Formats: sequence, C-alpha cells, structure tokens
Amino acid sequence: MEGPANLKAKPYESSKKEQTILVSIIILFHLVGIIGLSIPSLRPLFLAIVPWHILLMLVIIVISHRPMSEGFLLFLLIIFITGFVGEWLGVHKNWVFGNYSYGKTLGLQLFDIPLTIGVNWFLLIYSSGVLMQRLRIRSPFMRLTAGAFILVLLDLLIEPVAIKFDYWHWANNSIPFNNYLGWFLVSALMLFIFEKFDFKKQGVVGPVLLITQFVFFGLLHFV
Repeated sequence: MEGPANLKAKPYESSKKEQTILVSIIILFHLVGIIGLSIPSLRPLFLAIVPWHILLMLVIIVISHRPMSEGFLLFLLIIFITGFVGEWLGVHKNWVFGNYSYGKTLGLQLFDIPLTIGVNWFLLIYSSGVLMQRLRIRSPFMRLTAGAFILVLLDLLIEPVAIKFDYWHWANNSIPFNNYLGWFLVSALMLFIFEKFDFKKQGVVGPVLLITQFVFFGLLHFV
C-alpha cells in the first residue's frame, strides 16, 4: 500500500514539500525583483544581479527534475547550445530574429552573446514543455504548437522590458515581425527535442516558473 503523496513521492516525482519550497523561492525572488527594479535608487543593483537570478532559477529547475539522469543533462546541454547558436545567427547574421544586439544586463558574453541566454532558453523550453505535459494534451504536435505560441506571448511582454533595462536593443528601435516568427519556430524546434526525450511527468515547479515570468514582465511594464 502506498503512503500519502506528501509523505512518499514516487521515484520520478519530487515531494510536495520540496515542490512547495522551490515554488516559494521562485515567487519570492521574482517579487523582490519587481520591487527592486521599481525603485530607481535600487535599480542598478538589481540589474547587476539579473544573471545570478537566472542561474538560481536554473538550480531550482535542475533540483526539481525527477529522475535526475544523463538524459536530462544532455537535454539541458542541447537546448543551451541550440539557443546560443540561434542567438549567434541573430546577432551576427541578422537571421532568425532580426537585427539586434545585447546590452550588459545579462552578464558575461561570448561572441557578443550573454551565456545566460542559453540558460534562459532552457528554462523557458523546459517550463513550457512540462506545462504542456501536465495539461495532458495527447497530440505531440498540439503540445509543441501550443507551447511555442505561449512562449511567443511571453516574448511580447518581455521585449519592451528588455529594451528598457538594457537586455538587448533592436536596430532602428523597431521590433520586426520576424522576431516573433523566429521565436515560434525556434521554440517549436526545441519543444520537439523536449518531446523526443520523453521525460516522465514532472511536478509544478517548471509551470510555476513560466507563469511567474508572465506576471513578472507584465508588472514591469508599469515600472
């Protein structure tokens, strides 16, 4: 006989207590970030710790995943590299997303591209993939299509905030339509990779991170 879910988790699930702690950290740090970025005197400090915030979210997602395996780490690496290469093509060839360049907020750069951008792609793809997984959409095509569409909606919120806080900047201060098309196609490709890894059903930590991102960037529009 199985014990209660909150006392004995299945081998591929983190416990409810662990998920609650990780979710609380996600919400708390985003809330503090909103407050810090809303206060002009604190804004430089909070912009300086943006890369560390992204790395903290990476640690939280890695901790939440069950079971931890070489396959999961391989997926993380593939998405990081795919995202970074896509950004390289965008920055240096103006392909995929359009003509843009990165500012200093996202931290250490390689080939004029922040290393954290590959991490961010992983966070978004994993969170969106797990959300589609938990919604029990049977069709893989519908899962990756819906997931990619959700990430495009998130980018619509991110873009004005990113420009304001020196994440990146567009040539002629104009966001091209192909940026959103590029987001959809790249997201769909990465979600296809997520599908191929066929991870067991995960907890709520990833989806909560995705939803929190919507709230975070949505509220920053009013800062």
